[in-house]
Amino acid sequence: MKELYNNEVSFELREKTIDESKQGSALSKDRKEGVKANGKKFYIESYGCAMNFSDSEIVASILSNEGFDSTTNHDEADLILINTCSIRDNAEQRVRARLKNFQGIKKRNPAALIGILGCMAERLKDKLLEEEKLVDIVAGPDAYRTLPDLISEADGGQKAVNVLLSREETYADISPVRLASNGVSAFISIMRGCDNMCSFCVVPFTRGRERSRDPKSIVKEAQDLYEKGFKEVTLLGQNVDSFRWSEDPKLKGKRLIEAKDSENVVNFANLLEMTAKAVPNMRIRFSTSHPKDMLDDVLHVMMRYDNICKYIHLPVQSGNSRVLDMMNRTYDREWYMNRIEAINRIIPDCGISTDVITGFCSESEEDFQDTLSLMKEVEYDMSYMFFYSERPGTLAAKRYKDDIPLEVKKKRLSRVIELQQSISLKKNKEDIGKTFEVLVEGVSKKSKTHLYGRNTQNKVIVFPDEGIRKGDFVNVKVTDCTSATLLGELL
Repeated sequence: MKELYNNEVSFELREKTIDESKQGSALSKDRKEGVKANGKKFYIESYGCAMNFSDSEIVASILSNEGFDSTTNHDEADLILINTCSIRDNAEQRVRARLKNFQGIKKRNPAALIGILGCMAERLKDKLLEEEKLVDIVAGPDAYRTLPDLISEADGGQKAVNVLLSREETYADISPVRLASNGVSAFISIMRGCDNMCSFCVVPFTRGRERSRDPKSIVKEAQDLYEKGFKEVTLLGQNVDSFRWSEDPKLKGKRLIEAKDSENVVNFANLLEMTAKAVPNMRIRFSTSHPKDMLDDVLHVMMRYDNICKYIHLPVQSGNSRVLDMMNRTYDREWYMNRIEAINRIIPDCGISTDVITGFCSESEEDFQDTLSLMKEVEYDMSYMFFYSERPGTLAAKRYKDDIPLEVKKKRLSRVIELQQSISLKKNKEDIGKTFEVLVEGVSKKSKTHLYGRNTQNKVIVFPDEGIRKGDFVNVKVTDCTSATLLGELL
């Protein structure tokens, strides 16, 4: 049984398309009253992070209210969109290959439009539009409201582009269409952009400056999802801990970090508590935290409310303080370990995951050993692990030489993966014999006779199907495990 569920570690980008059988009725239902179908269909793929998937749901809502319907067959689509990721070179190359594949559709149906959205839009607009002629429409993360106009331009034979970044756009008034949803869990975007200038990262350049949504709109979205039968929401932001909102006209449009203790400002701990109170029977998760901004007030709120999941994703990137300084992470190893100590002290059973980058500029073997030693000390439940990929335009590309050979980067990554797998197996073995409340998410991908779900620590648990429904909360006793999955039986 272990072999059946022993998941392989994958570094490929995630990709989703719309499940038409589920979304056809959803699009019609979410379409604004009086809007009629225009007879055209759109197809959308999303690559990369959860924020991209959330953005695609906003795009689907905008298109549905223009009369578009969805399809899972790109051959019959009038509009093909790819929501892109630029975090690694591999991500861009995969998207570029996909765009080339779609050129066959253009030959068969010259009227079909192809567009890219998201993080690749601003950076590669000229190449994709003019040099390689792979797309008709380019829309940046803050330009989705203009998609109807861009589509009209492209229909008229013009190359349509809008990659302008905004300091205000949050799409707070748009009700997202839940794409390929399992009907159990959903994302809620609470903020956009990022003000952290990590030297390896393109996000501040592709998504713009940080701005937060009105907390009232966030709470309302959670309540609406609960009324529709969803059982879990994940609050999304590039750095949720820096969420700040104020009704004070003097503070609107300004960076509010320094005003975080003001009674006029809602910070992330406040938002978390507001949401937990508003939907007490709904699980609440959040991602991603930043070590420099994660303070104890958030941890105390997590401990205070049972419906806030006891899980934190806290990216470290490197265990060496010198490398962290070059990465411009604005914390050192000591500060990071202080945050880990606080999590373990305030929430003793909290699940913790992280991001690790190997082979960053000038990383020595000794520096790398510091990353391994930190992983051993923290004992993460799981990690997202990558080797460094230089991104044009970033601070690291301008300041430092990418001087670690690819072979060394990959060997270090393999050592990190091997270590994490051994730690994950050890941590999972410690759960054998324990009983967890599990939210059932669906049928196991590897066995139709088994269901799967997650506990509050975000660990996947697989157990026999005994007539339980998706969306139910059940108690499962862990009987066995792999490094990636807990195996159990219903109580």
